[in-house]
Amino acid sequence: MAPIRLGFGNQDLCLLKRRSFLLLKLTAVVFATLLFCEFLIYYLVIFRCDWPEVKTLAHDSGQKTLRAMFLADTHLLGEVRGHWLDKLRREWQMERAFQTALWLLQPEVVFILGDVFDEGKWSSPQAWADDVQRFRKIFRHPRHVQLKVVAGNHDIGFHYQMSTYKIKRFEKVFNPKRLFSWKGTNFVMVNSVALEGDGCHICSKAEAELLEISHQLNCSREQERGSGPCRDVPLLPASAPVLLQHFPLYRRSDANCSGEDAAPLEERGIPFKERYDVLSREASQQGSMTPTEYALAKCYLPHEATVLATYCVAAGLLAVLLLVHSRLLPSPFLLGWNLLRKFKTT
Repeated sequence: MAPIRLGFGNQDLCLLKRRSFLLLKLTAVVFATLLFCEFLIYYLVIFRCDWPEVKTLAHDSGQKTLRAMFLADTHLLGEVRGHWLDKLRREWQMERAFQTALWLLQPEVVFILGDVFDEGKWSSPQAWADDVQRFRKIFRHPRHVQLKVVAGNHDIGFHYQMSTYKIKRFEKVFNPKRLFSWKGTNFVMVNSVALEGDGCHICSKAEAELLEISHQLNCSREQERGSGPCRDVPLLPASAPVLLQHFPLYRRSDANCSGEDAAPLEERGIPFKERYDVLSREASQQGSMTPTEYALAKCYLPHEATVLATYCVAAGLLAVLLLVHSRLLPSPFLLGWNLLRKFKTT
């Protein structure tokens, strides 16, 4: 047998090292970009949010404050209008934003003010079960954090679409109690879709529930409770309620709105349609007044344009690395070093 000698020449070994180093740099760029755009950016943006300071007589007297976070219109896409890639991207962003906010802000209660789902008004039982499962995964939370949800028109349908079946299906997943009290604050969660005022069965039931809650709240503020209609009414905190609902109270338009999340200037003067964009004037005038002993702060999420720009910069950097490796483009470091040497010699 003739012996065979195997081995790499210096040139082959140098080429292998260059390719390995290139692969390492490409992997590092891709990993760093994904880590920043899909994880770290949520912490960097939400870290700038903070709880506002409550400056009221109740706070100055030592009364405990409640940290509540409000969300609305999450619109989890369904099986009809939701493309799988669109759902994957949206729900990942929602999950990361919510979980990051829970970890950084530590709220005690989270309210979602309706339109949790996008197709709840027409989804089949199986599609509804799938949507609920995805919701529970995205908005999972520790046991000490309360999660309260109000029905919206995309959850149970508009007035002409809603039914007892859809409402019960929604309330089976989310607590049907309309009154929630914590740390001396009363929250009234209203099915604003049923505030049509036309005397329908569902509307009449919703109005009767509000009247009963109003009776409880009024009795809790009475000084004498020994006899009369308030005798057997459970005692609630003697505070004005916070009214929570999906549809906003009546206003003519968004003309007086401003800020980063305001409608475009050309749309702010468009009149709102009663019972569609906002509640009717009659229903709004019957609503309870919210308390004034609170402080509100808005928290913004990462802009999609920032994420896309970061991905574009990373793609450009990958292209530069490949061109430099292929010797189609001089190394930026070598080019900079030569320019520096020329500057020194002159």
